Amino acid sequence: MIPEIDFIQPENLQQALQSLAQFMEQARPIAGGTDIIPGFHINSQRFRQIKVLIDIGQLPELTTIEHKEDGLHIGAAATFTQISRHPLITENFPLLAQAAQKIGSVQIRNRATIAGNFVNNAPCADSVPPLLVYDAQIVLQSLNNTRQMPLEKFLLKPYQTQLQADELVKEIILPVPGQGYRGKFYKLGRRRGVAISRITLAILLKLDGTVIDDFRLASGAVTPIGMRLHDLEKMIIGQSANEDLFKEIAIASGQKILEITGLRWSTAYKLPVVQQMIFALLKQLTSSNA
Repeated sequence: MIPEIDFIQPENLQQALQSLAQFMEQARPIAGGTDIIPGFHINSQRFRQIKVLIDIGQLPELTTIEHKEDGLHIGAAATFTQISRHPLITENFPLLAQAAQKIGSVQIRNRATIAGNFVNNAPCADSVPPLLVYDAQIVLQSLNNTRQMPLEKFLLKPYQTQLQADELVKEIILPVPGQGYRGKFYKLGRRRGVAISRITLAILLKLDGTVIDDFRLASGAVTPIGMRLHDLEKMIIGQSANEDLFKEIAIASGQKILEITGLRWSTAYKLPVVQQMIFALLKQLTSSNA
């Protein structure tokens, strides 16, 4: 049962920030509501202190997607339907578009927003691995301050971030990759659609002939939160692409994930899948037909 809550519908971003500053921990911004509303229904402890909801879903400052000098700016309240279809994203950031297309159902994608996905910071947040390999920056705004940081530093641990009570995410900034990058997004769920992720991987790389000039790898669901696997990246950059190297990276990925998560009930099936998929994706991305 949803508790009785005050609902504020600001006319602009300034009014939304004023409401956040006024109510602080008792307030929460809401856009799509695909996490918070189910949370109310199950009486989740994470949402019990909320007395005020501030609707930011229709604020034009938070819903635009546009290219600027420093990269693509995605409004925090842009929905996954917008993201999966926007030409600037499908052309320049295809891994993010692929992830957006696989989130939930059509109805969920029409409501759920990109910032809501990573502010909630569930281990299975599908947008996080692609955003990480694209070196996403996020802009946080309060009534009296604006700050920018890498998404990687913003995410702390499951369901915790650096977002302060009087702040909201205004936008995400993605620097446009240079020419020659290619990548893949992989998702494993218990079924083909409307599935919570059990494993997600995002790989982005650039070849210089047969040499791997740049390599970025991020995981989700199989690790406590979405994260870049920098140790594995360092192993492969500057190396010649070949199956022996890919096997080495695949084996190391299992060791790294086990080091991060420890032995869990799901380890027996997740680690072999991760290892096999990293090997297979690297083969696909470095083939002449990629």
